[in-house]
Amino acid sequence: MEPTRRQFLKSAALGGVAASVLDFDLTPAYAQTRELKVARTTETRSICPYCSVSCGVIIHTLGDSSRNVPSSVAHVEGDPDHPINQGTLCPKGITLKHNIVNDRRLTKVRYRAPGRRAWEEKSWDWALDRIARLVKKTRDERLRVKDERGRTINALTAMGVIGGCTDTNEVNYLLVKAFRAGLGVVPLEQQARI
Repeated sequence: MEPTRRQFLKSAALGGVAASVLDFDLTPAYAQTRELKVARTTETRSICPYCSVSCGVIIHTLGDSSRNVPSSVAHVEGDPDHPINQGTLCPKGITLKHNIVNDRRLTKVRYRAPGRRAWEEKSWDWALDRIARLVKKTRDERLRVKDERGRTINALTAMGVIGGCTDTNEVNYLLVKAFRAGLGVVPLEQQARI
């Protein structure tokens, strides 16, 4: 005869009472229990970078950066409090840890000069300075100030800007202001619309 749920709960409760009355030593049982891998981690809420859905994730890291100990990612899971995914992640999102903790992930700027085959390591300052110089050069050389009828258009179509899926509405607003209104860039998109 299979016990019902009620009978199972009664027998479990009686077993617990008997163990406490008879003074069983539960130390070996407690020693066998494992600590969760996220027990001593720091939770950081973030957004999955893979698509424009912007699912919420919780990244669990080990290490105390206040003591100059580099943090390492221990676990990534869906954020149950996030209104979009409510704790669920797609197959790409669930593998986010492998994107972060990957020996093939680039963490330094690599540059290959035109016509060269070899890549060189450069500093972030060098890369940002080069990008700024190329943007200014492109705008100076390719900005169309007037159209065929002589109307002012200030259109730069020789370069485009693409926002990422983790950008907020505020960041995308600033992208439009900085690149379209400030520089005249016409091809400007964000991943939420692609």
